[in-house]
Amino acid sequence: MKKEQQREGLATARRAGLHSSRLTTESGGVRSLRMEEKESSRAFSHWWWALASGAQLGWGVLSYRRGCAGASRLMPLKAFAVASLFVGAGASASVSVLHASGIYKVEDLLEVGANIRRGLRVRPRTGEE
Repeated sequence: MKKEQQREGLATARRAGLHSSRLTTESGGVRSLRMEEKESSRAFSHWWWALASGAQLGWGVLSYRRGCAGASRLMPLKAFAVASLFVGAGASASVSVLHASGIYKVEDLLEVGANIRRGLRVRPRTGEE
């Protein structure tokens, strides 16, 4: 039974274009195939964030250039909406940069900070190992 699962996992991997050397695990290679798919989807996730940032920035600039149209009592709401688009564009661009750098979790960011402190030869913060 286990050999059949291994063969099925390797056959699926070959159809997906993955090398069998990456797929040799105890569970028949299926777990590594899932990990490979997850890594490949992570590799391009920053493009979606960059696209969202560009769209929000474009929409914000378009709304800003359009100016005040309509009732003046809605002006604070319109100003808040335009400001929110600019802030959202900045946040999306920041997430895009983090994902492009390979930082996906808070733990990754903490590790980068610790490496920078170590490179600068600054004492580690209290509570760090």
